[in-house]
Amino acid sequence: MTRIYKILTHAEWTAAQAAGTFAGSGIDLADGYIHLSTGLQAAETARRYFKDIADLVVLEVETEGLSQAVRWEPSRGGDLFPHLYAPLPVSEVAAVREAPLGPDGVPVLGDLA
Repeated sequence: MTRIYKILTHAEWTAAQAAGTFAGSGIDLADGYIHLSTGLQAAETARRYFKDIADLVVLEVETEGLSQAVRWEPSRGGDLFPHLYAPLPVSEVAAVREAPLGPDGVPVLGDLA
């Protein structure tokens, strides 16, 4: 099992809970898949794409329940990133963390394994 992470707004998470699935944020919908990160990649993702965005949460998801919908594809710096080519069922979210902004405007993600 591999744990992967999705950073999104609290409003997006609330809407996903109501719908039972998360179809993706704007960039996900434009690209045709849900962008996810490993624990090692999440901090840089937060710094690059979520700086100064308040009210964020981080979803923790195990890849095992997502079957063949997760593809590991090269992205930033050639690293393989997990991309989900299907909506994310809320039932597959193992945990949800708040991600407050640090003094530098970058979301604080805590310890992601």
